[in-house]
Amino acid sequence: MPTPGRTRTRNHDDAPDTVEAFARLTTLEPGPAHDALRDDLVAQWLPMARRLAGRYRNRGAELEDLHQVAAMGLVKAVDRYEAARGAFEAYAIPTIDGELKRHFRDHLWAVHVPRRVQQLRNKVRVARRDLQDVRPGEPTIADLAARCGLDEQDVREGLEALESYRSLSLDVESRGGDGDGPALADTLGTPERGFDTVVDRESVKPALRALPERECRILHMRFFQDMTQHQIAAELGISQMHVSRLLSSTCTRIRNQALAEYRHAA
Repeated sequence: MPTPGRTRTRNHDDAPDTVEAFARLTTLEPGPAHDALRDDLVAQWLPMARRLAGRYRNRGAELEDLHQVAAMGLVKAVDRYEAARGAFEAYAIPTIDGELKRHFRDHLWAVHVPRRVQQLRNKVRVARRDLQDVRPGEPTIADLAARCGLDEQDVREGLEALESYRSLSLDVESRGGDGDGPALADTLGTPERGFDTVVDRESVKPALRALPERECRILHMRFFQDMTQHQIAAELGISQMHVSRLLSSTCTRIRNQALAEYRHAA
């Protein structure tokens, strides 16, 4: 029977045969001999770690930094590996990839991306790379959808997320490039003043139309003619307290009706 962790053929040229070395490592007590063998194992597998780091180039990180992150992942894999888990390569690859992805998540991605969109991004990136290996040029949305097994809207989300590793400063020039163009912030829209007021007025119009004539007149005098409650009371020949109660009950009725209409529409 094959020794645990030994494979007859290795997946890559940079995957050395270190089964016996790992077996010997487990027999050594902590000390110089253990450390020397551990360092030798790390050195033998370092080319594979660098190859994995190379997959993440051109995403906003220096390649040398990626090499260092991959090397740290490799050291963790060597320290934690147990032969019973299978071939070291199969254990080390996800460990190193995890370190590289955490590096991007914690240090480089300036835009938060939900996990679902991250998964779409990864699928689309792999599919695009595979299709470009077969046929030069940019694959279509339909090609990517067929390759990923996704619908076209999910592919579009994945493609947009590929640009989310870095955020764009609002001070950057929006066009041109000669330094004379407007800043991106100057081209962004802002909420229109008074828009909320217009919405509120439209929402209460049905309730206002249904008011009795006296309540409607009181509201008009109070909020459009800016009359005080005492002036309204004198105008209508009623007490100021009665005007106050009418204003309060009328406004409450209008508010409740407008909220009920909003909830029904939602």
